[in-house]
Amino acid sequence: MNRRIAFGLAFAALLSACTVGPDFKTPDARIPASWHDSQAASAPEMKSGARGTPPAQGTSRITTDSDPDPRWWRAFGDATLDQLVERAVGSNLDLQQAVLRIAEARAQVQGAAAQGLPDVRATASYQREQLGIKGFLESQGVYDKVDQLGAPGSPVNQFAPGSGAAVQNGASNLLNQLTSPINLWQAGFDASWELDLFGRVRRSVEAAGAQEQAAIESHNDALVSLVAEVAQTYTQLRGAQAQRDIAVGLIDQQREVLTLTQSQAHAGLASDADVRNASAQLAQTQAQLPQFEQQIAQASNALSYLLGEAPGSLDSLLAAAAPVPPVPPTVPVGLPSTLARRRPDIRRAEANLHAATANVGVAVAQFYPDISLTGQVGTRATHAGDLTRWSHLFYSFGPSVSLPVFQGGALVSNLRLSQAQQQEAALEYRKAVLTALSDVDNALTACRTDQSRRDALARSVADQQVAFDLARDSYRQGLVSFINVLDTERQLSQARQQYAQGTTQVTTDVVALYKALGGGWETLPDAADTAPRASVPATSLQNGQAR
Repeated sequence: MNRRIAFGLAFAALLSACTVGPDFKTPDARIPASWHDSQAASAPEMKSGARGTPPAQGTSRITTDSDPDPRWWRAFGDATLDQLVERAVGSNLDLQQAVLRIAEARAQVQGAAAQGLPDVRATASYQREQLGIKGFLESQGVYDKVDQLGAPGSPVNQFAPGSGAAVQNGASNLLNQLTSPINLWQAGFDASWELDLFGRVRRSVEAAGAQEQAAIESHNDALVSLVAEVAQTYTQLRGAQAQRDIAVGLIDQQREVLTLTQSQAHAGLASDADVRNASAQLAQTQAQLPQFEQQIAQASNALSYLLGEAPGSLDSLLAAAAPVPPVPPTVPVGLPSTLARRRPDIRRAEANLHAATANVGVAVAQFYPDISLTGQVGTRATHAGDLTRWSHLFYSFGPSVSLPVFQGGALVSNLRLSQAQQQEAALEYRKAVLTALSDVDNALTACRTDQSRRDALARSVADQQVAFDLARDSYRQGLVSFINVLDTERQLSQARQQYAQGTTQVTTDVVALYKALGGGWETLPDAADTAPRASVPATSLQNGQAR
């Protein structure tokens, strides 16, 4: 007997380990061994060579010797940028929504896991019942037979004279009790437990767990995008301030030219047209100031929004102009093989593929029998006080089997749907990998080309400044016409503005490269800290991972 029990338990354990459907395997990202833009990834550091080159910016050297710094924004050496990133991570509304979606996914995991546990319910009921027995008794002639018991010739009177009436009364009372309404009190417990022999519940839990991981990776992706957007918007703000300061400097310079032209006109050495041209050049430069002020205000408001604050909340912090954050001398990008583990969007696509694969197992398991253990125990009585008596105990238990026989093709359609969704998720994963490679390669190319362009613009600014100084001195001495001064002044103004734009673009390119590499979420603060504490008191995340 003990052997039979042991064999039964072993067989049940074997069945419980059976999980139908495909097992998930980490997909091959098929990432090349090196970056396509190898020139940017291995180019030596370039030096600004022309005399008079503005010293505000250096040149970043791209290296594959190490992986990107997780806290890459600190490489720019700007304390204000560091403060803005820290505040944005702690208060951005989109990030808080991402944390809440993680909490929702975890609740779904718990709900899926609960399907594999016993379901026990306490029940209690009261009913006033009329069974309708009287009609059946009348149709069988029972009442007529009872009436005959009191007749003089009934067998009862013949056997015991005078007792027929008593028997009739007793039978009538019994019939009245049987046909009258009754009170039925009941209390007890119902239980059921799906044995999950073919892994339907386990696959559901697996799919829910993968969806939770996808929510975590979405949160990490939001972190990477948020930090990059803060850095880019801050760079644009400083770039607009730099262009405004350049315009202010040009206005002072053009005022000197206008004053010089006016004095030359009084001395008869310049015409009134020269004075008008100098005044028009000054007005054109002054017209640029409102445009830069608008760009500054829009960038400041955008940063306020990213920090979850109202417009104008950062005016005291950002009002004073500051240089565009200089690019770090070295930007480590690592090898392409590490990209799939660092980019949250690739990790999210992998988690979605995992969930889709598990859902195929759920669809396959629906073709197999559902075996459950059910039971019921309690007490039942016509008076509430009798519910505690052992004699009123009732119970039932035993297994139940449900096998799909005909579903009109629903199960087959559901399986085909799950398989198609799995294939779609696999293609989505491949798209995520290709998108990541394209983003990094485009960013590498932009860093290389825009740095070369900025260095050329720096040399242009130096040369245009010398040309303007020579033209102005020659005009003062009457050696050249005023048109030469205007041309060199206009060219100098354009070169300075283009250099300021190039400087801003180079820093923006480096930020875009860091964003394309996908780092930064590994060491950012606990995701639970970015959520409203009253909304998710039980949410506890660390670096976007479950504790």
